[in-house]
Amino acid sequence: MKRLMWHIDGSAPLYLQLASSLRYSIVSGERPAGSRIESVRDLAADAKVNPNTMQRALVELEREGLIETRTTTGKFVTDDASIIERTRRDALDELIAEFTVRLHAIGCGSDEAAKRIKELANGEGTGSAAIGADGGTAE
Repeated sequence: MKRLMWHIDGSAPLYLQLASSLRYSIVSGERPAGSRIESVRDLAADAKVNPNTMQRALVELEREGLIETRTTTGKFVTDDASIIERTRRDALDELIAEFTVRLHAIGCGSDEAAKRIKELANGEGTGSAAIGADGGTAE
């Protein structure tokens, strides 16, 4: 498994931020359905946090149904594609809500934003960053 990018910024309790990073790695397909999750100690060492904090994050994801503990074999991403898809849709809705608030703060409507997103996705950036095929930006 490639090293996870942990997004820690102090905006929420640490265990929730860790859970969010793991959640995104699952819904993005980086951690496929049915794949084994590293040990609590390995994840904690990678994120440079206390194992108890990482365990709390994993309990949160287990409560959501995204991961499951299989006795004697460890923790695994759920095989239930509907749970993963629902969580992915919820994450998208949350991002869109945050984006919409920021758009309104600069006086931009959703039609204007949608048009600009299409322009950037088609490489029609005008001195601004264009959106690449991987969703990242290229100057």
